[in-house]
Amino acid sequence: MRPDYVDFHTHLDLYPDLAKAIAACDRKRVATLAVTTTPKAFERNVELSADSDFVRVGLGLHPQLVADRHLELDLFEKLLPRTRYVGEIGLDRGPAHYRSFELQQSVFGRILRACAQQGDKILSLHSVRATKPVLDMLDEHLPPDRAGVVLHWFTGSKADVRRAVDRGCYFSVNEGMLASATGLRVMREIPIDRVLTETDGPFLTRGDKPINPGDVGRAVEMIASSVGSTIEGVRSQIISNLKSLVQSD
Repeated sequence: MRPDYVDFHTHLDLYPDLAKAIAACDRKRVATLAVTTTPKAFERNVELSADSDFVRVGLGLHPQLVADRHLELDLFEKLLPRTRYVGEIGLDRGPAHYRSFELQQSVFGRILRACAQQGDKILSLHSVRATKPVLDMLDEHLPPDRAGVVLHWFTGSKADVRRAVDRGCYFSVNEGMLASATGLRVMREIPIDRVLTETDGPFLTRGDKPINPGDVGRAVEMIASSVGSTIEGVRSQIISNLKSLVQSD
């Protein structure tokens, strides 16, 4: 079924009612990647989305949780053959997680190697204050022809964007990112045929409430404004981009 919108990074299981969040994405016809933060969360997401036309589940081990959850890496590798989608994974070198950075690198490297070995995966990557290490580890452990890569809420330099584009990466952007000068600068450097939308809900808020599942309309409008295109043109382009990503591996 052809979607009307794309939300390629959201945490549906962190909303109060996962089944209701999945139903909302189906009702709105939003092609959705429901990322998970730990391998133990994967099964329930898969079970509740089994009949969904528009929701797919990513197997994740969030870098911010690696210090406490790294022992779930064996479970991650056991579950990996069951899904094409992997996320949220990556690196976080922010102050709150810097102490675990070496362990994060070890876990991330092992995940990338497993994805490279199995092939035909699509990854959603976290890279807070760690754009260069993430790109370095992709180059070291994951040949571009073995997986599709989507950089979630990317805030790297112009050189980082060019490097990621050259290796075939896509970028998922949201309205919070586009509301900042840094995010707008990054958006203007990304080729429009590499752009996907995301909500990163429920972490992204609108006013004092979490953004609703699948609510990417404002992000589409902001992208259109930033690149000087029409809203419908951007919406259609993003759907085409998703199709290219999914069919490329």
